[in-house]
Amino acid sequence: MTSAKSLLAALPLCAWALPAPAAPHCAPHDRIVAGLAERFGEHRQAIALDGARRVAETFASDETGGWTLLLTRPGGPSCLIAAGHAFEPLDPPPPPGDPAS
Repeated sequence: MTSAKSLLAALPLCAWALPAPAAPHCAPHDRIVAGLAERFGEHRQAIALDGARRVAETFASDETGGWTLLLTRPGGPSCLIAAGHAFEPLDPPPPPGDPAS
């Protein structure tokens, strides 16, 4: 794991529930996405929209299990919010009513 990934691993997992880091890494969306693919082999696995119209994207590598959470505000920029390891996609997703869903 590189030092950037190590730093990101220490960031809050639930950015909307915990204080934001003092200086998240932000850049144009296309630049961050290209960097995640080139440096870590991560590709988008999920996408969602929050109440503030921000786009939340989860990127992960099938090879390494590394993952990154990217949050983009309307009009940009995109910011790396959290990262870690041991990503596991749920296929199929848990059924409705499952306590984990």
